[in-house]
Amino acid sequence: MDVSRVRRLLVPLTAGACAAALVAGCSSGAAPRAEPSTQAGAPVVANELQDDYRAVIKDVLPSVVQIDATDSLGSGVVYDDKGHIVTNAHVIGEERAFQVTAATGKEPMPARLVATYPEQDLAVIRLDSVPQGLKPATFGDSAEVDMGHIVLAMGSPLGLSGSVTQGIVSATGRTVSEGRTGGGTGATIGNMVQTSAAINPGNSGGALVNLDGEVIGIPTLAAVDPGLGGGSVPGIGFAIPVSMVRTVVDQIIKDGKVTDSGRAALDITGRTVLDDAYEPSGVAVVEAPAGGAAGRAGIRPGDVITRIGDAPVTTITSLQEALASMKPGDRVAVVYERGGTEATARVTLGEI
Repeated sequence: MDVSRVRRLLVPLTAGACAAALVAGCSSGAAPRAEPSTQAGAPVVANELQDDYRAVIKDVLPSVVQIDATDSLGSGVVYDDKGHIVTNAHVIGEERAFQVTAATGKEPMPARLVATYPEQDLAVIRLDSVPQGLKPATFGDSAEVDMGHIVLAMGSPLGLSGSVTQGIVSATGRTVSEGRTGGGTGATIGNMVQTSAAINPGNSGGALVNLDGEVIGIPTLAAVDPGLGGGSVPGIGFAIPVSMVRTVVDQIIKDGKVTDSGRAALDITGRTVLDDAYEPSGVAVVEAPAGGAAGRAGIRPGDVITRIGDAPVTTITSLQEALASMKPGDRVAVVYERGGTEATARVTLGEI
């Protein structure tokens, strides 16, 4: 999105708001008279922003679909003119056949699974027959996504097809672990886009779109607060970045599976261990194949990993989160305990 364009839209509106505050009489004496040009400017700018919203919705919504499976309902985005649709793996579950309905309200269309990649919570399905006028979405560039960019989330929350919510990019580069309850894949996903646009059940797999009409992410989950009974936290949602979407989807379309994940691995099987106070204190290595990254560095079953790089490791999840920010081939220090003695191994990370 053109940042300067957004600034041109927002700065006059802010100025108008300041002028309105002065007219309300914040200081003593007679209220200063507002300039007519300022009074007229705010509605004009607001209308321009509203027109931008409407133009983006009109352009992108035909590329957003609702996906109905036997036990779930979610959203998807038309990826190309051959009928491929990208969505979340947790929307697909174990199903292989689906009914797909365009957000613009046409008749449901049958589709079948191409492949899922639960490790990144992405999946591709394909329409059995490509309808005339099928419109692929335009996918943006993750490098251009920045905090403060205005975004729209499009999908079918709670089955309300063609719904749109708005917000901003709240942060980038988030690492988020997805639960397994409610059909989640349990994936730990790095470099996610955090947004204030509302993401509700059914939004998963839809489109997070900038004001240039480009998909910049796939809305996947909302933050939950255990203190609220596991309810979602308003204004904190996460989307898989478009760079990862392209990487995964292009491989699935070409090869029927992901052949190059770009995700780092220690090549171990592990389990969380507890200390004497029953608090998580590390990851015990259950298996470490000799030809794997950890095995080549001398780590073996029975060792307890407590740190990788600068990140402390107390649970399997914390280990996954640390690895999600790293790349295959990175050389990192792994701190572990063996027989009550602490040691450090230099590990060249493998690939999932």
